[in-house]
Amino acid sequence: MITPSAAAQQKLIYGTLLSDGQRINDGVLATEGDRISYAGPAAGFVPPTGAVETRLDAGSLILPGLIDIHNHGAVGGDFPGGEEAGARKAIDFLHSSGTTTLLASMVTASEEDLLRGIELYVRLSKEGLLAGIHLEGPFLSEARCGAQDPAFLRAPDLELARRLIEAGEGKIVTMTYAPELEGAAALIDLLTSHGVTPSLGHTDSDAPTAAGSLAQAREGLAAAGFDGNTGRPTVTHLFNGMPPMHHRAPGPVAACLRAAKAGQAAVELVADNTHLDPQTVLTVFELVGAKNILLVTDSMAATGLSDGGYRLGPAQVSVSQGVATLDSTGSIAGGTATLLQVVLRTAAAGVPLEDAVLSATAVPATVLGLSDEVGGLRRGLRADGVIIDAAGELKSVLRGGNWLRN
Repeated sequence: MITPSAAAQQKLIYGTLLSDGQRINDGVLATEGDRISYAGPAAGFVPPTGAVETRLDAGSLILPGLIDIHNHGAVGGDFPGGEEAGARKAIDFLHSSGTTTLLASMVTASEEDLLRGIELYVRLSKEGLLAGIHLEGPFLSEARCGAQDPAFLRAPDLELARRLIEAGEGKIVTMTYAPELEGAAALIDLLTSHGVTPSLGHTDSDAPTAAGSLAQAREGLAAAGFDGNTGRPTVTHLFNGMPPMHHRAPGPVAACLRAAKAGQAAVELVADNTHLDPQTVLTVFELVGAKNILLVTDSMAATGLSDGGYRLGPAQVSVSQGVATLDSTGSIAGGTATLLQVVLRTAAAGVPLEDAVLSATAVPATVLGLSDEVGGLRRGLRADGVIIDAAGELKSVLRGGNWLRN
C-alpha cells in the first residue's frame, strides 16, 4: 500500500516502467517535489538518503500520467454545462482515475453558454487543473451532428470565432470544425494564427475536401511557428461523426488515414468498444502507427456513475449498460469509460500496451505542446504517474508529486 506524503518528499518506486513506447522491467521512478528526478534501470541507481521507497508487486506497471484531449466530464459534472462545482468534481475524479492532464471539451451551444463555459475553464486552467479548452463546434455539419444540438450549428462566423478566442485568453487549444462549410478556409487561417489547432470532425465532406483542409491547417500551424510535431491538425473521433468509408465514396476517413500515415495529422480514436469495434482500433494502429493516434474518451457526465439519465450540454442523455445515447435521436452521446479503461481495451484488441500508452501520453503531450512538461517518465517532467497491478487494476495515481489515490 502506498501512503500519501508531502510533495517535497523524495519518493522512489521500484517496478516495471512503461513510457515512450519502451518497457524497463527492473526500473525505478524517483521524484522530488513536483518533478521526476530519475526514471530508468534500477541497476546502478544510488538511492538518495531519506527517500521513501515503494516496491511494487510482480506484474505491476508504472505508466506516465494519461492525457485526454477530448473529455466532456464525469461523475455528474458536465463540462458543456459550465457549472463550477460539477466541473471541479469531474476534474478531481478524472485526475484520480489516472488522467492527470486533460482539456475541458464543450459542445455546440449558444454564444452566451459558450462564453460562460470558456470563462470558467480559463480560470480552472490558470489554477493548473486543466491544460485548456476544446471547442467541439459550433461550426459543424448538420448532416453529421451526432449529439450536437442542430439548433446552434452554423457556418463559420469569424466574428464569433474571434470573440470566443479572445475570451479564451490563450487557453482554447483545439476547435472541431467541418471543412466543407462555407468559410471553413478562413476559419482555419484565424485559428492557426492564434495558435488554436484545427480538428476536422462532424463532417460530411468528401476525401479531396478533407485532404485539402488538413493540408491548409498544417501549413497554417507551420506559419504560426509550430514545429513539425506540434504543428499538425487533429481529427475528432475518427469514423464517428462522418460518413463511413465506401470503396466508391471514400469520404473524409480515407483522407484522414493517409494524412495520419504520413505524420501530417493525428487522429482521435474513442477505443471504448462502443464508438469503435476493437478490430477497427487494431487496424488503425497497424495502418498509421501509435505516434499518429490520440486515444480519447469523449467522456460525459455518466463516467464513473451508474446507468440513468444525464445531460450533455443542452441535450438529455440516457445511459444503459454503459452506452450513452441521445433521448431525441438515439445517437451515441459521448463515452462513459475512463482513459485508463480505453488504454486497456485498446491493448485487449491486440495493440501492444506500449503503443496504447504512447497514444494516451506522449502523442497528446506533443499535440498540446507540453512534451517538456508531461507525457512520459523522464527527468525534469512533472511527477505524474499511474500504477496498475498485473490485472490492470488502478492502484495509485501521482500528480505533481502528490498521491491522489491509494
